Amino acid sequence: MAIIISRRIREKEFGSAIPTEDIQVLQRSGRVALATIIASKNLPPGTRLLKAHATSARGPRRVVYLLAVQEGDLFLLFYRDKNDEIGANVSPKNPAFRTQLKKHLALLREDIEANDIEIVEDSLP
Repeated sequence: MAIIISRRIREKEFGSAIPTEDIQVLQRSGRVALATIIASKNLPPGTRLLKAHATSARGPRRVVYLLAVQEGDLFLLFYRDKNDEIGANVSPKNPAFRTQLKKHLALLREDIEANDIEIVEDSLP
């Protein structure tokens, strides 16, 4: 399993580079069995939306992944503080989440097509 991060989503969520401690948080939170499935419309075929809770050096985070079911790969969509407008309510009932989800799915698709992605390997047991 790999965690795949689009360049433009990385820039929105982390800036120019992902700090080492946040890579470790992503690796810990990138466990399908520990995540919660979020029901959502208009996802790409063969995918599921997953929400994970994580703790970083800067406090609690909400991490949202798009799971490619057959491949088992995770595509990072959000990495937010739990008090952020998105992180506080990671749900399709939250209009801000719905709006940002649509934008992030488009960014992800475009960056994949341009091969403008980076991969964080799962180095945890």
